[in-house]
Amino acid sequence: MRLLSINHEMEVRNKYMKAKLIVIEGLPGSGKSTISEMVYEYLRQRGINAEFYSESSYDHPVDFDGVAYFSNEKFMVLEQKHLSHKELLNKIKVNFHQRYLIPYRKVIEEQKISFQDSLFKDITKSDVYQLPIELHKTIMIKRWNDFVNNHINEDKVFIFECCLIQNPVTFTMVKNNCHKEVTTDYIKTLAKIIAPLNPVLLYIDQQDIKKSFKKAVAERPEEWFQGFMYYYTNQGFGLDNNLKGFDGVLQVLEERSKLEKDIYDSLELTKYKVDNSDFNYYGMKEKIKCIVDENLR
Repeated sequence: MRLLSINHEMEVRNKYMKAKLIVIEGLPGSGKSTISEMVYEYLRQRGINAEFYSESSYDHPVDFDGVAYFSNEKFMVLEQKHLSHKELLNKIKVNFHQRYLIPYRKVIEEQKISFQDSLFKDITKSDVYQLPIELHKTIMIKRWNDFVNNHINEDKVFIFECCLIQNPVTFTMVKNNCHKEVTTDYIKTLAKIIAPLNPVLLYIDQQDIKKSFKKAVAERPEEWFQGFMYYYTNQGFGLDNNLKGFDGVLQVLEERSKLEKDIYDSLELTKYKVDNSDFNYYGMKEKIKCIVDENLR
C-alpha cells in the first residue's frame, strides 16, 4: 500500500535490511510524543522487540538529560573542593571514554539524593549542554557511535523522540546561534554514524506553527512555557535578534522550522514528512502502520 498523502523520500535504502532505528522529529506541539508512542505500540502489536526513549528519558542511550561531564583533572578539582562529598561523587560517577559523567538529575529523581547548593552549582556548570560547542559535539558523536556499536547486531528496533535533529538544532542554533553550516554538518555526521542501522526518519510537520504551539502551551504547565520562553529568547538566536515574549518564541520557532526542513532535505536516509496539522489520531495511526510495515517487512 502506497501513501499518497505523505511526502515520502527514500534516497538511500537497503531493501533487504529492516530498520533498527526510527527517529521522530518535529517542532514542539507537532505531535511527536503521541506519534512516538503510536509507533512503539504498533511494533509491539506486531511482535517486534522494541525500545522507546522519549526526549525526557534519563536513560536515553544517545542523549544526556541532566548529565555533567568531567575530565580527570576537573573531577579531581571537584573532589578537592567538596571533600566531604568525595565518597558520594565517586559512587555516582560513570566512566565514559576515560572521562566521567555525573547523571545528577537521575540521581536526584530516582535515588532521592540531594546536593548542597554549592556542589550542585559546580556540577551543573559542566552539564553536557553547557559545554563549549566543539567539546559538546565530540561527546555526542562518541555517544552515538557507542550506541551503534553496542546494538548493530541486536534484533531490536529503537524509537527515539527528537534527538537526531531537534537536540542539535536547539543547542547550536537556539542556544549558541551558530551558522547554519555548523548545525547541518553536525547532523549529517550523526546521520552517517547511524547509517548501519538502516534508520527511518519521521518528520512531523505542522502548517500553522502558531496554532500548534499555542495548543502545546495550553496543554502544559505554565512553568514549562516560562522555561521554554527563557531558553528561546534569552540566549543564542533569540538574544542576538532581540526577540521577546510569546511572539519572540514564535519567530525563533519559524527560523528553526526553516532550518530543520533544509536539513531534512539534505539527509540521505529513509525519511517521511508527515502532515499532522489536523491532529487526526486515527488517520495518523493508519499512516504509521503503513510506514512501519514498509520498513520492517
